[in-house]
Amino acid sequence: MTIRQATQEDLPALSYLFDQYRQHYHQQHDLQGAKDFLQERMEREESVIFVAVSEGELIGFTQLYPIFSSVSIRRTWLLNDLFVAADQRGKGAGTLLLEAAKKMATDTGAKWLLLQTTEDNSGAQALYERNGWVQEADRFYRFDID
Repeated sequence: MTIRQATQEDLPALSYLFDQYRQHYHQQHDLQGAKDFLQERMEREESVIFVAVSEGELIGFTQLYPIFSSVSIRRTWLLNDLFVAADQRGKGAGTLLLEAAKKMATDTGAKWLLLQTTEDNSGAQALYERNGWVQEADRFYRFDID
């Protein structure tokens, strides 16, 4: 298994995985919307996407967005998306994708790398904890507006 940054050539397979990821979070199937969204992020260089490849097939991905910490006056990264195809889970792709994200954060001098998941996503939570991530629920409050 290898981890590498996604390219335009990955877009068809990556879009399929991204659509599956969105459906996991109760969004409607929209393969064309997934492709358009990812293509725009790539063309505008608004995110960094790593893919996990096994036997020539894309089996997972993570997408990171640059954000900034005004207090520390440094770049930070939001690991917004992480997904591994259901039939490929438990083979180490998630761990390798997290390691690629951590390396990129270190290489870019980031202050931190941030992620979040739903409270019922116990599989993702276990993956994050196994890889040294610490839940910080007590330090900050999150507020949303629609």
